[in-house]
Amino acid sequence: MSELRELYREVLLDHYRRPRNFGPLPSADREAAGYNPLCGDQVKVYLELDGDRLREVGFEGSGCAISTASASLMTEAVRGKTVDEVEELFRGFHDLVTREAGNGGREEGLGKLAVFAGVREFPVRVKCATLPWHTLRAALHGEARQVSTE
Repeated sequence: MSELRELYREVLLDHYRRPRNFGPLPSADREAAGYNPLCGDQVKVYLELDGDRLREVGFEGSGCAISTASASLMTEAVRGKTVDEVEELFRGFHDLVTREAGNGGREEGLGKLAVFAGVREFPVRVKCATLPWHTLRAALHGEARQVSTE
């Protein structure tokens, strides 16, 4: 089990140190901003849609390792998916980080996102992990208000 935990730690640190899809997306047709007042995480998510499919996705901002890694892994996971597929992935990720293991969790089918399973043990960190996801949903639905974890 400690080898698996170490692998998860490495994936998180890699995406924190070298976030994928980081930076503004000039071709974006939707965007949203999010803020976690508890720890100061800030994220902006950019989307380029092709019909109901996410053609491109990017993000920028500043935050803790969990928030940044979550945004990075999220962008990799959702690119090319339909809006409905993104919504299903959101629900699966949210369940993963908020529910007890084996109690409705959706670890299967989440791929690398499963590295966030341990976050549920630290309720304060759940907000860090989910901020990019809530911001993504706001962008998908064209919501102009800033997303907040409070």
